[in-house]
Amino acid sequence: MIDNRELPIGFTMELAQHSDILNKFAKLPENERQQIISGARDVDSRDEMRNYVENMFR
Repeated sequence: MIDNRELPIGFTMELAQHSDILNKFAKLPENERQQIISGARDVDSRDEMRNYVENMFR
């Protein structure tokens, strides 16, 4: 299960827009999810976050 308290709000909002990516993210091992979350914390803008989420599995 994903603990929403640890997710940056912009990251959560973008995942909500992309259910296919959300499903892939939720199935990742905990250590891989944490790496992605850490990267999301370094994102500075809404557009950058959209690109980050849309390209997580490319």
